[in-house]
Amino acid sequence: MNARDADRAPAPACHDGVCITCSDTAVEVTVIELLDLGFAVVDTGQGREEVSVALVAASVGDRILVHAGEAIARLEISE
Repeated sequence: MNARDADRAPAPACHDGVCITCSDTAVEVTVIELLDLGFAVVDTGQGREEVSVALVAASVGDRILVHAGEAIARLEISE
């Protein structure tokens, strides 16, 4: 956790690629660049898109779930 993340509440835990808010499917993507104003460029596996990461403490390289252009959870990678 860095200083930026210290004052943020944890994001909701989404499981199995499903948005807990609406039960719709979220898309797993990789953050490739952080932009100003809470946005990021992500790799969808089929191209790049700009999404909001305002609700999630995301860093370059993180895998996140995106629903309707908004990051809703950061995925923990278990090895």
